[in-house]
Amino acid sequence: MICHHCGNELKVGGFISRSDDCPHCASDVRCCLNCANYDQYAHNRCREPQAEWVTDRERANFCDFFTPNRLNPVPRKDRAPDPRAAFDNLFKK
Repeated sequence: MICHHCGNELKVGGFISRSDDCPHCASDVRCCLNCANYDQYAHNRCREPQAEWVTDRERANFCDFFTPNRLNPVPRKDRAPDPRAAFDNLFKK
């Protein structure tokens, strides 16, 4: 699986506990952003219709539908270009 925070590969050897952390960046492993069911465009941001609403998707939770992702991580907000900085750069000489 791929860590949503640092993008490094994590070896999954069985059950992932709520207290498991990424060995590279110490972020929570069992969270929505590391789940294969996470979809930012789906209802409730989850492809599983029975999943309960989770407020903070970067934090560990007790979801019974958690499945380790096998895809690329969800792009982080701080990795996207800053629109304000791009706008300010337009007017620099």
